[in-house]
Amino acid sequence: MALSPRLELRQGQSLVMTPQLQQAIKLLQLSNQELAEFIEAELERNPLLDREEVIIDAPLKDENAALLKEEGPPSEADAGLDLDAEALNPDLSAGDMAEAQGAVDWSKVGSGRSLEDLPDFEDSLTAEMSLQAHIESQLMKAAVSPAQRLIAAALLDDLDEAGYYRGRLEDTAARLGAPLTEVGSVLALLQGFEPAGVMARDVAECLALQLKDRNRFDPAMEALVANLELLARGQMERLMALCGVDREDLQYMVAEIRSLTPKPGASFGGAPAVTAVADVYVRAAADGAWLVELNTDCLPKVLVNQVYAATVSARVRSDQEKSYVSACAASASWLVKSLDQRAKTILKVSREIVRQQDGFLAHGVSHLRPLNLKTVANAIDMHESTVSRVTTNKFMATPRGLFELKYFFTAAIQASDGGDALSAEAVRHRIKALIDKETGADILSDDRIVEILREDGVDIARRTVAKYREGLRIPSSVERKRRMSRGL
Repeated sequence: MALSPRLELRQGQSLVMTPQLQQAIKLLQLSNQELAEFIEAELERNPLLDREEVIIDAPLKDENAALLKEEGPPSEADAGLDLDAEALNPDLSAGDMAEAQGAVDWSKVGSGRSLEDLPDFEDSLTAEMSLQAHIESQLMKAAVSPAQRLIAAALLDDLDEAGYYRGRLEDTAARLGAPLTEVGSVLALLQGFEPAGVMARDVAECLALQLKDRNRFDPAMEALVANLELLARGQMERLMALCGVDREDLQYMVAEIRSLTPKPGASFGGAPAVTAVADVYVRAAADGAWLVELNTDCLPKVLVNQVYAATVSARVRSDQEKSYVSACAASASWLVKSLDQRAKTILKVSREIVRQQDGFLAHGVSHLRPLNLKTVANAIDMHESTVSRVTTNKFMATPRGLFELKYFFTAAIQASDGGDALSAEAVRHRIKALIDKETGADILSDDRIVEILREDGVDIARRTVAKYREGLRIPSSVERKRRMSRGL
């Protein structure tokens, strides 16, 4: 068979992301701190960009001031970043933008950073994780409900550098509208994380947590920890009587106490603390509605310096200079439009989240509704991926505290009688309430809990009950019966 060159024409379809749309997506997923760093770099790189006191135009201001009322989903044609990027600025060519921005491998972008923005490998080896980030990483792996994550986030706000919880459970419970027992159980959950002793309220509790982690918190050791002031004063005879041990055992116990650390968070103290800044403010209005508005203090304030751009354009001589100025103008113009669109998209998503979760804002965590990305995306006519980017690293300041937007999403469990779906958190509360009412003669198995819930109209599988029970740190029915027989 002879081989010879030939030309072929093929027709096909492919999805091409323009440089403008790539930049818009990148800006949307950045946190306000990352966005500020990005804007600073753009101001240095692009001579046609300049700072401005106010970047938001009048229509956006009016939207910020709008009261969120019980009305249907927005029906305007503006669908955020799902709009065709070219339609927003038809005068800019992809070639101009590509020349202004340079070639970037967008497939390797993580949290909105290009390859040039990523840290060196050597830097990643020496980077220290903060204590709060370390605990949050463990929390993400734990089987906890959205309500428990909200409570945990509030508790972690009162974590100091030494690893101690310095807040008051009563204050957190009142602010979140959660039962005090639920807040206490979440604190106990956090106290089970590494490093041992973290989230303790005092030194005695910190040492007790570490001893429990070593399985050494017996009654004698408990008595010693409860009387640390006697140990500090050297009253060994009295301690021997309280602990019920002889001198040799007491010396061994004291040596073990001294091997513990009174500051479990000290090894994480090198990382700088990063304060979360609200992207959106939510507050109650006089008529019972919720007022949702952007935090304009964290919005970048940049614009295209039209006067300087006209002056430079009039003085260009070569085609190369003209191409450079044109590319800078295109990049600056699109950046300003992208920032404005980013602000509108964040506001739009936030308003829908508040509309869906107004029960939590009014009554507390027990009124969290089932919510997922698809529900929000359909309500505001956006793609799920857009909503996902908006809800990551964006924070909402509410009367109940500061929360990341993603915390408001919770799974749903269908009702067996065809009624409204129930949030997974509400089902967890029911399971815990049933187990709390157990008596020694009536320990509920997982199968029995499934039967009771189905009688109440909750369609749930046995494995789901087991998963929720384990997430609540509740032992099996066999273990509960054994403990009940021992009087524990």
